[in-house]
Amino acid sequence: MKKFIKSIAIVTAASSFLLASSAMAVDQKIGVVNFQEVMGKIPQTAAVMQSLEAEFKDEKELLTQLEKDIKYLQEKKKRDGSLMNANEKEALDKEAAEAYNKYQIKGQAFQQKVNVRQQQEQNKIIALVRQAIDNIAAKDNFDMVLEQKAVVYNKPEQSITSKVVEQVSKLK
Repeated sequence: MKKFIKSIAIVTAASSFLLASSAMAVDQKIGVVNFQEVMGKIPQTAAVMQSLEAEFKDEKELLTQLEKDIKYLQEKKKRDGSLMNANEKEALDKEAAEAYNKYQIKGQAFQQKVNVRQQQEQNKIIALVRQAIDNIAAKDNFDMVLEQKAVVYNKPEQSITSKVVEQVSKLK
């Protein structure tokens, strides 16, 4: 009998807690923002991509030239290999291997530099987006703003994505 009373008390306490927490949730104003959509629509993202393209243009051209050189050496061996003696073939293979190694090293360094710069610039944009979200949340009295990916369903009027895009677009 004591166990039965204890279980009823626990069930009653748990249901009271659930009712209280659901009542608190009703009083909260929750906004939703599609961060990926914001990043895709704001002009700062395109501007950063253009500036990074310009910044790394020379290094990208160097890598493209190395690719062409490697391809040329491979085609030369294929085309002229039957006419070459063993020493010429060996020298051509060595030259192609050196060009490929140089390409690999420069390519990895280039990719790392690009990734670091992209992350730096993306962090600046994210700070602007967060600032806009904070401003909109404060102005419109939102208790909480969630990322769209974390929400299964929301009403369209809860979305502040367009407001965030508009506000960030005005910033430079």
